[in-house]
Amino acid sequence: MIGELPFDAVLMTTEVVLDDAEAWRLDAYVEHRPDAALLAVLADLVPSAAGTEPAVERLGDEDWLTMSQAGLEPLHVGRFFVHTGDAEPPAGTRAFHIAAGRAFGTGHHETTSGCLAMLDTLANEGRSFANVADIGTGTGLLAFAAIALWPDAAVTATDIDPVAIEVTRDNAAANGIAIGDGAGTVALIVADGTLDDGIVARAPYDLVIANILAGPLVSMAPELAAIAAPNATILLAGLLETQRETVVAAYADCGCTLVVVDRRGDWSVLRLTAGAERFVPSAPFEPKGRDGWALDI
Repeated sequence: MIGELPFDAVLMTTEVVLDDAEAWRLDAYVEHRPDAALLAVLADLVPSAAGTEPAVERLGDEDWLTMSQAGLEPLHVGRFFVHTGDAEPPAGTRAFHIAAGRAFGTGHHETTSGCLAMLDTLANEGRSFANVADIGTGTGLLAFAAIALWPDAAVTATDIDPVAIEVTRDNAAANGIAIGDGAGTVALIVADGTLDDGIVARAPYDLVIANILAGPLVSMAPELAAIAAPNATILLAGLLETQRETVVAAYADCGCTLVVVDRRGDWSVLRLTAGAERFVPSAPFEPKGRDGWALDI
């Protein structure tokens, strides 16, 4: 479902004529050939196109994620330089080569670049972390940034998608990141949120990062607060500015306090501080609302 629409699809609008609000096109991507009912619903979304015959086209079996990310310009955020292809990093930067591939997280989306900026700022403030969790790691980029900033930290990178963990392992090898269970390494775990014994056993974490989506962030608030050490730093991203109050309220209920908001276009990156005492959930975790939770792009 998309809002109240009775179908699953990715919708995208495109200006047919640049800067002409009267000339635009709606594209809908679905997994099956659209029937008359679906086309009628789409037509209702664009009444200005009444009488226009929709164009239906079958896309080939391509790796669209890889193709969409191929050729992206390098990204320079603070001390980090992220590139998908061949590029010469500026002097003094920590470069990460994140190839376009099967998982999200090249750093170019506002959510990921905002998290990189937040991590860079924490280091500039002289903050130090020993135990870090990156929930919904995607390509592993934020976990890699954390271990680069705090080389003696133990970092746990998790994702609900096994493919993302495979990609993270490959990216770690390509970027000289050690995989392991101790200080100075990144541990990789396939998990739904924090629902894994390995994640819980490594808690409490003094830095928790979750770049996902607003719905899962709200659902996971008690989990993330529960694995956070007293006064831990929590970075949240993947939420629209219009969703910020809902997300902040969910974490306030778990004793967390909002410290900084980094607004980037329609998106917001949040920095919170956990309560002075470790949060103990009053009810079992409810892993609902998590479908499609990986965003990190």
